[in-house]
Amino acid sequence: MIIVSGASGQVGSRVAQGLSKPYVRMVRDAAKLPGAERAADYADLAGMVEALRGGETLFLVSGREDPHRLRAHKTAVDAAVQAGVRRIVYLSFAGAAADCTFTFGRDHWHTEQYIRESGLRFTFLRDNLYLEMVPRLAGADGVIRGPAGDGRIAAVSYDDIAACAVAVLEDPDSHDGRTYTLTGPEAFTLHEAAEVLHLTYVPETVAEAYASRAHLGAPEFEVAGWVTSYEAIANGELEQVTGDVERLTGQNPRSLRELRGV
Repeated sequence: MIIVSGASGQVGSRVAQGLSKPYVRMVRDAAKLPGAERAADYADLAGMVEALRGGETLFLVSGREDPHRLRAHKTAVDAAVQAGVRRIVYLSFAGAAADCTFTFGRDHWHTEQYIRESGLRFTFLRDNLYLEMVPRLAGADGVIRGPAGDGRIAAVSYDDIAACAVAVLEDPDSHDGRTYTLTGPEAFTLHEAAEVLHLTYVPETVAEAYASRAHLGAPEFEVAGWVTSYEAIANGELEQVTGDVERLTGQNPRSLRELRGV
């Protein structure tokens, strides 16, 4: 049996819909998905152990952005071990590294290492930025602002990520120990994205980016995540285009021009 975490989210819900093998849906908050078979918070070891019992494979969607997210991820992995889960398919992030520019990407790298050390079988799906998020970078005035310079992103759609996850979950033995980097078919600048989406891109300096977001009242760690995501683009850390989506699904990934109107 496959346990699909994050089943109320954009990727998890699509994965559940695409599976032909037996699965159960797990959510953090049962109110977000009435009818979900399991509910537990990653940080709740006992609750997670109970929620994961009977599962052979856990599709682990990364937790919500939080200063303690890595600790919660480690607890979820510990719970999988205690519950008798055999493997984890983890939804990670492109360019994840201990010292990557994008602060939240570091959590993903450390989570990967913890899964490796757990003794469980694993597959890592490292997705680039979500394609559907690109138009949502713009403010109410239709302007995208950030310190991305002329860097490029190989953003990938929810549908393509979910299709890759389904392919791995349906035939997990073939993908044990592998890491896939999921991207769209092209790498584009935010200038190019803005033109396609009928928006405007205004580059900021890093200092300007922090200053322009100060009025939002968001926690420091969250603002740092927003700003460093643009810095990672500027540094070329998200420009790699791979053929992993096509290799896993047999289909070409969705492009930016196909996104118009989203």
